[in-house]
Amino acid sequence: MALSKRELFQKRRLRVRNKLRKMNAGRVRLSVHRSNKNISVQLIDDVQGVTLASASSMEKDLGVVGRNNVEAAAKVGTVIAERAKKAGVEECYFDRGGFLFHGKVKALADAAREGGLKF
Repeated sequence: MALSKRELFQKRRLRVRNKLRKMNAGRVRLSVHRSNKNISVQLIDDVQGVTLASASSMEKDLGVVGRNNVEAAAKVGTVIAERAKKAGVEECYFDRGGFLFHGKVKALADAAREGGLKF
């Protein structure tokens, strides 16, 4: 029986996360979630199980509420880079989840790199 889109996404997500865990043990994870209307990102310390910083296009002060385009993703990327510096995070690894590294996800990653995060 064929797998549904959701099941394929979950398989891809777990495959990416497991490979990253093997390579980057002990570092902070920059996790991205993209929906049809918004994009959000979190800096997660998996050792302690806490979220250090987060940013989302749903935040009113960003001015991109309800928009899910490349410009909104780039703005969220710059904001997470600023918040990471405030939290004392310089290095992390990028967890794209099951999303392809293309378009909005790539724009977010590039903006975070320009903001000073290293991954």
